[in-house]
Amino acid sequence: MTSLAPWRQVLARSLHRNRALIYARYFQLATVRADGRPANRTVVFRGFLPESNQIAMITDRRSQKIEQIERNAKAEICWYFPKTREQFRLAGTLYIVDAGHLNESWQRAYHETWQKLSEAARAQFYGIAPSQPLAELIETEPKADSDAIPESFRLLVFEPKELDYLDLKTHPHDHHYHWLDESGEWQAEALTP
Repeated sequence: MTSLAPWRQVLARSLHRNRALIYARYFQLATVRADGRPANRTVVFRGFLPESNQIAMITDRRSQKIEQIERNAKAEICWYFPKTREQFRLAGTLYIVDAGHLNESWQRAYHETWQKLSEAARAQFYGIAPSQPLAELIETEPKADSDAIPESFRLLVFEPKELDYLDLKTHPHDHHYHWLDESGEWQAEALTP
């Protein structure tokens, strides 16, 4: 079992202090396209996996990000908390979890995450694939079966290896830290703003 990183408590505190802002649970996730260009989008934080530093989010297996992750699993997260004016930048690796994943802990998280989704969030996985031309769209009502997880649903697990934290509410910005996972041990370093 991995020990919890010292930055995890800082991030959890920021989430708690910004909890009244629904959009504080959104962050930017950058992956790498086949041609090497970055691909950035906003995703929803679905929690930490139990007793870990791993961050959960969801996606549709038919989305472009799945192909990007399969080619290159390296990714970055940028998360800004408006109320507390803090920025977290995390670098690490993404893992795709489906119904047949061998990791039991991730398999449990896959099922639990599906169960926690609203009906509206679940419905998107039964509809037409994302990023299709509108000209090909056929007006159909997605059929949702809340008991069965559709084949299109995927849990993404982000394993952080590096984190940069900047507190922007102070001036000058004197709270700037960098954490790096060196063989399972997180090392912290204070940086200039």
